[in-house]
Amino acid sequence: MDRRRFISCVGLGSLATGCAGLGRPAKTEGIQREHVMKNEAIAIDASFPGGNIILDRLDGDSVYLRQDPRDTPRWWFYWAFRVRGAAGRSLTFHFTGGNVVGLRGPARSRDGGWTWEWLGMENAALNRFAYRFAADENDVRFSMGMPYQEAQLTAFLKRYDRNPRLRLGRLCTTAQGRNVERLNFGCLDREPQYRVLLTARHHCCEMMANYELEGIMEEVMSDSQAGEWLARHVEFLAIPFMDKDGVENGDQGKSRDPHDHCEDYGRDSIYPSVAALKALAPAWSQGKLVFALDLHCPAIRGEFHDVILCPDRLRGRENWQRTAEYLEILERAGQGPLRFNLEDSRRFNGWDGSGKEGASPNQFSTWVRTVPGVRIGTVIELPYASAGGREVNQDTARAFGRDLARALHEYLDRRGA
Repeated sequence: MDRRRFISCVGLGSLATGCAGLGRPAKTEGIQREHVMKNEAIAIDASFPGGNIILDRLDGDSVYLRQDPRDTPRWWFYWAFRVRGAAGRSLTFHFTGGNVVGLRGPARSRDGGWTWEWLGMENAALNRFAYRFAADENDVRFSMGMPYQEAQLTAFLKRYDRNPRLRLGRLCTTAQGRNVERLNFGCLDREPQYRVLLTARHHCCEMMANYELEGIMEEVMSDSQAGEWLARHVEFLAIPFMDKDGVENGDQGKSRDPHDHCEDYGRDSIYPSVAALKALAPAWSQGKLVFALDLHCPAIRGEFHDVILCPDRLRGRENWQRTAEYLEILERAGQGPLRFNLEDSRRFNGWDGSGKEGASPNQFSTWVRTVPGVRIGTVIELPYASAGGREVNQDTARAFGRDLARALHEYLDRRGA
């Protein structure tokens, strides 16, 4: 079921009817709601992959809107919408669903969601932003992050169409009939010495993780020292979209009802992608899965949400010590503009890694540590917009992904390959 929203603003005069009752998308499937905004044909909608918005009301040049929670019972902050027909206009967008504008303002795309840039806070606050559309800006997208969909993944993979280091397959089919991509890359022409599992979008709104994953793949597919070594010794298995339906629908995904994909690793999984991965990973790894990394983004802002973090709250000194060995390499050897600081994670977790409360037994990071042979099963949280005061964007997230791959090379090489 497509649960995306469309709102059109056409005609003359003033807004005569409110938008009361604009609730969950299932109740408004296929309906165009017409409202009046002066004498300009302006369309505000979320009818594209990853779109998410609810229009509350229009008042002159002010637009009142909010993020659509859908089946997420708790407050969350993901939104992405499109404005067409507003060339030459100045509009102010007021968010009635809380402070959902990030530290660098909204992200803007003028090419249909392929490239994005932060607009900054000069004309923004945490719950609103103003924008003057240029005379030729008839189709502009805005979002709290830099959305990444199946189309972006497809375009990225085309760069490696005939590369022997990459094999594209299918993990499963979703409940809504979508293909969940399975990527095997690295050492594919012989039995590898090590295997590594990478996952992203357990929480479907956490899009910056996919740019990070692209960076990991770029390094492995390159002719750099790390890329060549990893391609000789390591087979990677990556699942870019664990919640593929949520990614394409534009859901929040975090804490969805009855539980989200990351919390589905108990005995009876309800999501096809999680059930398929639980069956695949042990058989594929053959005891050689030494490293498993789940890529996430944190909350929209806060002390530990504005730094790159390894939130390893699992109780167990041994796992934290192994993870910290890798993280020390990552901190020391980072080359990109985004830098990891191990002290941030130590403060968050407790110095010995014993954790504050322990992870849920149903989480990915708990389950993956039960796969035979695994040494490290952990999580990296990459902020949406600002990490240690440095800008997170499509390019810097990819660069950090390359740092993750280079650190993995050094970590595994130390083990005596």
